[in-house]
Amino acid sequence: MRRTKLRTALTTLGVVIGIGALTSMVSFGTGMQKNVTDAFKANDLFTSMFITSKEVNIEQVTEGNLEGLVEAMKKPAMPLTDSTLMAIQQIPGVDIAFPEIRFPVKVQIDSHDTRTTLQALPAMMGNKKPFNKLMFGNFFGDDTSKSIVIDWNTLRKMNIFIQDPEHPTKLSLEDSLRGMRTVHPDSIIGKSIKIISATLDGSQLAFNPMQFLMGSSRSLFSESVSQFKICGIHKKTSAFSDNQFRGGIIAPIKAAQNIPRLGFSSVWELLGSTGKKDTYSSLYVRVKRIQDMKPARQTIEKMGLPVFSISDQLEEFKRGFLIMDSLLGAVGTVALFVAALGIINTMVMSILERTREIGIMKAIGGSENEIRMIFFVEAATIGLIGAFFGLVLGWIVTRIANVIANSQFLPPGEPPIDFFYFPLWLILGAVMFSIVVSLAAGLYPANRAARVDPVKALRHD
Repeated sequence: MRRTKLRTALTTLGVVIGIGALTSMVSFGTGMQKNVTDAFKANDLFTSMFITSKEVNIEQVTEGNLEGLVEAMKKPAMPLTDSTLMAIQQIPGVDIAFPEIRFPVKVQIDSHDTRTTLQALPAMMGNKKPFNKLMFGNFFGDDTSKSIVIDWNTLRKMNIFIQDPEHPTKLSLEDSLRGMRTVHPDSIIGKSIKIISATLDGSQLAFNPMQFLMGSSRSLFSESVSQFKICGIHKKTSAFSDNQFRGGIIAPIKAAQNIPRLGFSSVWELLGSTGKKDTYSSLYVRVKRIQDMKPARQTIEKMGLPVFSISDQLEEFKRGFLIMDSLLGAVGTVALFVAALGIINTMVMSILERTREIGIMKAIGGSENEIRMIFFVEAATIGLIGAFFGLVLGWIVTRIANVIANSQFLPPGEPPIDFFYFPLWLILGAVMFSIVVSLAAGLYPANRAARVDPVKALRHD
């Protein structure tokens, strides 16, 4: 190997490129899976579940299956009352349970406004993930408080940019031309905000129901304005952040219940609402530990209540990522097997050049296994060196790709996303795979060298 530096270097380069391609592609699939899993953990979705009044297949909702939704609406609803809520709270392992309330609103700060979703939470959720770490300000401390927590992205939609000291960034020229301005968080905390919700005038509908069918329904709807103050700003979101599972503004649960709104606030409420004040469309339940999830869920299901958990979809995500990893890994493996052909070629050429040397080793007592081991060691060395520099190449390529992806696709101010992840099993697996492929490539040349006739080899010129 030392005598044929150029040939050895070119052969090793093939392994480097193969391992680099393999690890960079697999690390992309692994990174995507890690981002999704981390978002579930950050939002405690592994310990969260939703109790609904009617059992509905979530795929029917997400795919817009109207027939399935109509059939679900025909099924009798299980009433979710205060007594049901208290019974669930008494289940061992349950940490907190409360009615799930979300509805669309328009928010306005001075002359800036945008549409978002209001989520109602009890004040004690301020001590739990992910609400225990706000970007600025504090979580409200009373369920009846007229204070709200607003999301960083919601402010950005209103052209209000809150600078993050951890990730300082400058507004782009395009953002500046759109009227976006950078403000200090102290100028937002404590500021008054209007929450505008839509309401339906049931009296008019009852008086003239044909008005809705004849296309004159606009007069049936009116806007209700509620005044709140901003007490906190939640951290900015990314494509995989836990913010994706929350509303744009978070209000105290009792204060939110008093906000006038339409008769339904979610698909669960549309399917199961009875119109009674003490009856809920869905309940949110969080257990203390992941180990408490299964027994608590079984107890709730024995009560005859449908249970849905977003973590149920994680297995589907994992299967999808496994398929993606397999496809990406197959492309990288092709490059590595091409490199294996180069190793075979190098080893065969080495045998032809060292035939006389092999004959001398056999003549002085060298066994076939010892001759075979020499070529195995050379092939393994090429694989080991190729794996090391291949990992370095793969890491460099992914860092460059990550910077380009973040700069091209992420709006300014949003935290960078690491699309690639190199776990220990990937690093060790790449090294072992490279050595195994190199040994397999050196198998034929090593056996060929071991079968060399020493007499003919000594006569070889």
